[in-house]
Formats: sequence, C-alpha cells, structure tokens
Amino acid sequence: MLVVVGGHSRNIGKTSVMASIIRDTAHMHWAAVKITQFGHGKCAKGGDCECAGTQHAYSLSEEPVATTKDSGRYLGAGAAKAFWLRTRQGNLGHALPVLKRLMSSNANVICESNSLLAYFVPDVYIMVLDGRVEDIKDSARRYFDRANAFAVVEGGGDQWPWDGLPRRWLDGKPRFTVQPPDYRSAELSKWVLSTLLTNAKG
Repeated sequence: MLVVVGGHSRNIGKTSVMASIIRDTAHMHWAAVKITQFGHGKCAKGGDCECAGTQHAYSLSEEPVATTKDSGRYLGAGAAKAFWLRTRQGNLGHALPVLKRLMSSNANVICESNSLLAYFVPDVYIMVLDGRVEDIKDSARRYFDRANAFAVVEGGGDQWPWDGLPRRWLDGKPRFTVQPPDYRSAELSKWVLSTLLTNAKG
C-alpha cells in the first residue's frame, strides 16, 4: 500500500499530519519516506561535498533513531522504518530504481511529497491545505485534482486564495480539520485505513 501526503506550500503541517497518521495506524508497520528536492547547484548528499550539485542526483539514507528532524519524527510516531530521500530539483526520476526497491520490500509505505505523483499512483493521496497561506508550489498545482482527501488546517478552511484552481477540485471530497500543534485528526486516520481496506478488497 502507498499513501502520499502532500501540501500546497512549505511549513503548513505536512510532516505533522503524516506523523499523526503513522501514530494512529502504527499497526501498519509503515516505511515512511521524506522527499526533499533542493535547488540547482546543491549536492543531494549534503555535508562537505564539493560537487556543486553536478555528481549526485539523489541520496537515500535510513534514519537509525527518532530525532527532531522530519524523517526522524516518523520513527518517533511509530513508523517501522524511516528514510530521507534528497534529490536535486527536477531529478526525482533518477531515484526511481531505489524507490521501487523500497516499495517492493515494504508492504506499507507512506511518503511526504507531491512530486511522487509524477511516477506513482498511490492508494491514497492527502493534500494539506491552509487557506491563509497564499503560496502554492508548482507540484501542488499540478496534482491538486488527484487528491483523494484534504487535511485542512483549522482557521484556513473557508478561504481559497489560489488563482486558477477550480473549486470543484475541493468540493465533494472528504475534508478533515487538523489543528496545531499536533495536526491530528482521528477521523482522517480512520478514513485512510478504511480506504486502504476497500482498495485491498477491490
């Protein structure tokens, strides 16, 4: 099973929403993946490498213990494994072989990304929305209509500041309110499990 959690912008609670789903559904023994795409000229491996972003198209690392960084938080929430995939902007396709191996070796995978939808059809795609934040990423705009449900940050659910997105892409789909600081929705987690079960039976 593949669950993808995305969002229209940075810093709107995507990691917290994903961690809350993991916490509520820990019996799924999730392999959780954080996908980060850096701008041009930066190395995917990071650290002291001086390749100027020209040699390493991607880098995948497994988190050994729970930490405060995003991928480490997945372990703290109860994920069986947690990974951090870093790629240069526009180079996610280079990581497809390692992503496919990861998905084939883990029964249940949950990823934080929008761009993954260019290569995979998830069983569930949840988009986090905060109508108070006007910024919208190109990847969110591209895949907005494919969202199966929305996690709407409390206080930002009635606004629609993004030009060029039909309201019908939001209307008629499940919407679950999430509230800082934990961004948890028990109803969202139950819906995820129910949808996965339905897909498995189908």
